[in-house]
Amino acid sequence: MINMFEVNETNKMIEQENLDVRTITLGISLLDCIDSDLARLNEKIYKKITETARDLVKTGEHIESRYGIPIVNKRISVTPIALVGSAACHSPEDFVTVARTLDEAAKTVGVNFIGGYSALVSKGMTAGDEMLIRSIPEALACTERVCSSVNVGSTKCGIDMDAVKLMGEIVHQTAEKTQEKDSLGCAKLVVFCNAPDDNPFMAGAFHGVTEADAVINVGVSGPGVVKTALEKVRGESFEVLCETIKKTAFKITRVGQLVAKEASRMLNIPFGIIDLSLAPTPAVGDSVADILKEIGLEQPGAPGTTAALALLNDQVKKGGIMASSYVGGLSGAFIPVSEDQGMIDAVTAGALTLEKLEAMTCVCSVGLDMIAVPGATSAETISGIIADEMAIGMINQKTTAVRIIPVIGKDVGDTVEFGGLLGYAPVMPVNRFGCGAFVNRGGRIPAPVHSFKN
Repeated sequence: MINMFEVNETNKMIEQENLDVRTITLGISLLDCIDSDLARLNEKIYKKITETARDLVKTGEHIESRYGIPIVNKRISVTPIALVGSAACHSPEDFVTVARTLDEAAKTVGVNFIGGYSALVSKGMTAGDEMLIRSIPEALACTERVCSSVNVGSTKCGIDMDAVKLMGEIVHQTAEKTQEKDSLGCAKLVVFCNAPDDNPFMAGAFHGVTEADAVINVGVSGPGVVKTALEKVRGESFEVLCETIKKTAFKITRVGQLVAKEASRMLNIPFGIIDLSLAPTPAVGDSVADILKEIGLEQPGAPGTTAALALLNDQVKKGGIMASSYVGGLSGAFIPVSEDQGMIDAVTAGALTLEKLEAMTCVCSVGLDMIAVPGATSAETISGIIADEMAIGMINQKTTAVRIIPVIGKDVGDTVEFGGLLGYAPVMPVNRFGCGAFVNRGGRIPAPVHSFKN
C-alpha cells in the first residue's frame, strides 16, 4: 500500500531531482513481414509498425498527464532487419529502402527513434548480414530516426574479427557520410558483444527473435535522485552508502513498473521488462559522474573510480530487481561522455581518458559510449578499440558496446555539439600506435573456456 509520504517523496523526485521514465519502447516482431518481393516487404513493414504502434505516443502522453511522471521518449524496436530483409534484398541499396520505410513509419506514429536496423554476426556473416552492414552509412545518412546496431561477439561464440574489421570501416564511412552534421550518424550506431534481446534504450535496441509478437519495455532513470540521497549520508560507511543506493533504486524502479503495467494495459500488449539503468542527460543534476563524485572521488577517472562504479552498478541492480516482476535490458549505470555533463567536465579537466573509460566498462552496463575522437582516426584503430571492448564483454559474460564518433574535420581540443539528449563532447585523444597487423588477420577469436557450461 502506497501512503501519502511516498506520494510526496515521488513528487519531489520528479520535480526537483530529475526522476523520469526515459523511454517506453514498443518491441514489434517483423518476422511475419518477410517476403521475397522488396516492394511487398516494405509495404508489410510499414503497415505492421503503423498499425501496432498507432496509439503508443498517445498512451505515453496520457500516462504522463494522469500520473505526473515525465516520459521523455516513446520509441520502437523491431526484429533485426538483416533477418527480415535477406529474402528480398540483393544489394546494400535494397536494404536502404527498408531503412527509409522504417523512418517513414516512425514519423507517421510520432516516435523519436526506431531501432533494429541490425545484424547479429557473433560467429559469422551471411550474405544478407554483410549487405545490411555495408548499407549502414547510407541508411543513417538518409534517415532521421533510424538507429542501427551490430552484435559481433558473445561469450558463447567468441568474436567475429572479420565483422570487427568491417565495423571499423563502417563507422568511419558513416562519419564521412554525415560530416556536415559533425558525423552525427555514428551516434545512432552501436557495436555490441552479448547484445540483449529486450533492451529499450537507443541506439542499441532491437526486438529479439525470442520475443513475443509485440511487447512493452520501459527504461527508467534517476541519477539526480541517487545523488540527492547520497548527499544525506556523506562521510558514512560503505554499508550505509550501499543501503542508500539500494533503497533509492527500488523507489525509482517502482515508478517504472507502474508506467510499464499501465502502458501494457492501455495498449493491450504484454509487459516485457523494466530496464533499471541510471541513464544521464546533459542537464545539470542528472549525471552519473556526479554520483561518483558524491561517493568520494574528486573527478571521475581518479584512482578508485572503477571500484566506485562497480559498487554503484551492483546496488542499483540489487535495489531495482525487488521492485519489478521482470528486469532485463542492460540495467545498471551508463557512462556516455557527451550525454553526461559531469563526464564532459572530467574529460576537459584531464581526469578521464579513453583507457580509463575502457577500464570502467568492465563493471558498468555498456561500454565506450558517445565518445568523440579525431576525424583522422583510422578505421583500423577504431576496429582495435571495438575489439578491446568486445573482449571485455566476452570474457566477463556481460554486455559491452562501442558508440564512437570520429568527427570529420575535428581534432583533440575541439568540441562537438550533437544537440538534445545527445549533448556535446570534447574530442578525446586516441593512442597513436597502430594495430593493423592484428585486426587484418581475419577469422574469429574463439569463445573463452568458461563458455562451455552445457
